[in-house]
Amino acid sequence: MQIRISVRGLVEFILRQGDIDNRIHTSAENAMLEGGRIHRKIQKQQGSSYHAEYPLSYNIHSSKYDLIIEGRADGIIEEDPVIIDEIKGTYKNLDHMDEPVPVHLSQAKVYAAIYLIQNSLEQIGVRMTYCSLETEEIKKFDYTYSASQIVSWFEDVVSKYRVFADFKAEWNSICTNSIKNCPFPFPYRKGQKELAAGVYRTIVHGKKLFLEAPTGTGKTLTTVFPAIAAIGQGKAEKLFYMTAKTLTAAAASDTFQLLRRTGKLRFKTVTITAKDKICLSKECDCNPEKCPYAKGHYDRVNEAMLDMMRSEDNYSRDTILYYARKHMVCPFELSLDISLFADGIICDYNYVFDPFVYLKRYFAENNSGEYIFLIDEAHNLVDRGRSMYSADLMLSPLADLKDMLSGAYVPFKSHMTALYNQIMSMANSSDRPMMLETIEPLVEMIDRLSSSMSSYLDDNSEGPFHDEIVNYYFELSRFLTIYDKLDDHYRIYQEWDDKEGFRIRLLCVDPSLNLGACMSRAVSTILFSATFLPIQYYKELLGGDDEDFEMYSSSSFDPDKRCIIIAKDVTSRYAMRGPEQYEKISEYIHRIVQKRRGNYMVFFPSHAFLEEVYDVYLSKYAEIDGAQVLAQGSNMSEEEREMFLDMFSEGNNVNLSDLINMEVDIEDDRIVIGFCVTGGIFSESIDLRKDSLIGSIIVGCGIPLVCNEREVLRHFFDENGRDGYDFAYRYPGMNKVLQAAGRVIRTEEDTGVVALLDNRFLQSSYRSLFPREWNDVETVTTQTVNNAISEFWARLSQTQD
Repeated sequence: MQIRISVRGLVEFILRQGDIDNRIHTSAENAMLEGGRIHRKIQKQQGSSYHAEYPLSYNIHSSKYDLIIEGRADGIIEEDPVIIDEIKGTYKNLDHMDEPVPVHLSQAKVYAAIYLIQNSLEQIGVRMTYCSLETEEIKKFDYTYSASQIVSWFEDVVSKYRVFADFKAEWNSICTNSIKNCPFPFPYRKGQKELAAGVYRTIVHGKKLFLEAPTGTGKTLTTVFPAIAAIGQGKAEKLFYMTAKTLTAAAASDTFQLLRRTGKLRFKTVTITAKDKICLSKECDCNPEKCPYAKGHYDRVNEAMLDMMRSEDNYSRDTILYYARKHMVCPFELSLDISLFADGIICDYNYVFDPFVYLKRYFAENNSGEYIFLIDEAHNLVDRGRSMYSADLMLSPLADLKDMLSGAYVPFKSHMTALYNQIMSMANSSDRPMMLETIEPLVEMIDRLSSSMSSYLDDNSEGPFHDEIVNYYFELSRFLTIYDKLDDHYRIYQEWDDKEGFRIRLLCVDPSLNLGACMSRAVSTILFSATFLPIQYYKELLGGDDEDFEMYSSSSFDPDKRCIIIAKDVTSRYAMRGPEQYEKISEYIHRIVQKRRGNYMVFFPSHAFLEEVYDVYLSKYAEIDGAQVLAQGSNMSEEEREMFLDMFSEGNNVNLSDLINMEVDIEDDRIVIGFCVTGGIFSESIDLRKDSLIGSIIVGCGIPLVCNEREVLRHFFDENGRDGYDFAYRYPGMNKVLQAAGRVIRTEEDTGVVALLDNRFLQSSYRSLFPREWNDVETVTTQTVNNAISEFWARLSQTQD
């Protein structure tokens, strides 16, 4: 077995100490890019004795594993003695630097120790070269170490890491043996074995798989199981299970627990929870003066990790919180660190794909690993990808900061005023959206302000409006980082946003290149969803190519257990909306729920549309039907969402207002109707099984509202030979419809009705997007829907009898 660690990773892991402190400014991505340029410039100025980017690797052999420490020294200077040169770009004022940053010096010392040992030297020099990213001024710190000094120090660092490496090697053996003896926990359903084989085959071939698996086919288990098997066969070393929502992350964690329980699997997993949702302090502020868990965190975190590693296999949110309290460390940072010693990482998409949040310990430049990516509900990754790789420059935050600092002296004020005046001149030029060919002059102004702000923050960890300055600095940094990514997949435009005011937008119209680059860090990527139609649309926008695989998993459900109808005498077309349509939709709801008491959800294209139908149904039919009617709010809290869903739990009949006041009255014979928004929080990922939901009534085709961004998408794809309307509107809309429909049929025991209330569903352009198992759709009107629904429930009752 080989255990690899980078020189930087070794130093930062073993020699870190002290507090987490968000007051200490760290340069952003664009500063790192600028630092790379400075590195190359300094290296080119050196003489013939200077060897740049010198690769070094050191192998420590033992009976159980080889520990390989590797990296690239910035420079090796062949003088007497040989000097190891470590270059760092900084916005700090070099006049204020009396010594190098300890972790930087330690990194250089590891390179020096490796070089000295491998070349049998008696002594070696270490040089820390700092260069100002603003002025390009250089400051050097030189040290000389004897062989005994540097080797003794290096062996001490390695011995501290060996405690973790020894555990990792021992655990690898336990994990691998358990995988080989872990069976699939249930009899395979129809198509499940072929699905699992397809996932394993894709991993072996090192490709991507775009997999559509209808709701309830067990796609979580059937993708996780072969991925674990591939790790057991040495095809990869770690898997990342990525989700868009907390509920799907919980389902993934439950799957690993199932395999531990039924198959005696020994496989360590960690669930990474967002910092603000796992923080133990009242305010999520990583300031050691305010947070006792940030104070001295690095002095205690390695001991906390060892405690967890020796005691637990499932590093869940609750487990992490327990050990964070026990050892007084930050739970979020603990979760990131313990992930290094987990076999599986369950996390949000952004920890792999977002250029500002991704896990640098795995995916930063020069880091490598043998990973499997499992991407759940992957249809969400198209819009999430666009968001991650887009950026806005807003006028209002700059105006607010300018007003705040009007009476204060800050060295970047002139740059801030110049940028403000430039954006104001653009904002005054037009109140309509405008495409922009280039913004290079504006970017130069942003770059100057960003550099000046960074220099100020390096020298000022506190002070008036410090948080506001930091926040705006990061906004600028994000904009500059995304600007560096601009290519033919982007469009630049300016607009007046109704809520945010004037902005300049860098829109990543097609995220395929950026997403594909991230997926190239994995041995194999499995992208799966219950709604992946048309597959070529998703394959194109999610970074697939002709060599990647596609697979459709057949539904194992009895089609006789569900009824799908299309209403041909109603529409949600914007031009047709009005009292007549609201009345018809309310009548459809009434006629459907009358035929079987139970729980229903009705999905609408917007909150405004929802409210119109809600008022009609409530005044005309709710009392007749004996229905309790709930409406999804526009800004529901977590507690309100849980209360809403509790209404649909089997056997519960809880009025939302009563629940809030703890006055609960339970009846078995009831109708509960939830009025929800298509594409909202209740149309995806929620799991309402059996009698929890017996009907999904979907009003409209899910078409996104026309807006500037959607129109930019439409024109882009039209210009590139695609159907722009399909790519910008129809396909995303239909995905929302299919997701809402999927709330009804979750397990083989489920039964229910899916009603599509819009005559546009009869068009071939929509029918072609129906799942293949929807081959028995019935067309109805308000006059015939009663018979269709009655016949379905009667037929089902006869079958069950």
